[in-house]
Amino acid sequence: MLGSDRSRPAFHQSYEIIRDKILNGELPGGTKIVEEKVAAELGVSRTPIRESIRKLEQEGLIVNKRVVKPTEKDLRNMFQVRILLEGFSAKCAASYLKEDELESLYNCVEIGRKGTVEEIMRANERFHEIIVNASNNPVMIDIIDRMQSTIYLFRKTVVFYNRPHLIDEHEEIYKAIKARDGERAEMVMKNHLQADLDFCLHLIGK
Repeated sequence: MLGSDRSRPAFHQSYEIIRDKILNGELPGGTKIVEEKVAAELGVSRTPIRESIRKLEQEGLIVNKRVVKPTEKDLRNMFQVRILLEGFSAKCAASYLKEDELESLYNCVEIGRKGTVEEIMRANERFHEIIVNASNNPVMIDIIDRMQSTIYLFRKTVVFYNRPHLIDEHEEIYKAIKARDGERAEMVMKNHLQADLDFCLHLIGK
């Protein structure tokens, strides 16, 4: 048990390093993750590497010891879940978001228009996070949370490749929520995520 406690910092550090290498493209899709090699590179035992791989498998970033290379079916499945859950969350947000949270949403829209790529990435994540949390449903929030690393990959794609109308759609969602129009908020959120999916599928198909 003591050994396990001591290995926790090594696990967290290993997990973050491997995850960041996947997310920044240093470990591209299809790369085989070899425990012994990674352990030697990071100067740790194989145990934290094994735990890191297990966690990254749960998050969908590693499949069968290889960095995920999402297929069209994977993309469609993930976005189907997001469209259902985040559409419902947007409807909830129209009823329950407080004024300070509405201001935060608006700030995310403004950063989306004027910020750097990194700032836009963070604002995009925060925008969706505020809305998902408005569902007040811990099960739904947990499902989306476990998908965050994979969502990040696609969020990076739509921001980096400057998907048309991305921030305009955020503003539409914000306006529907501010107007307390739950039906419209749900519809525009679903359309927004469908547009993200279509954009990613188009890039995959090139």
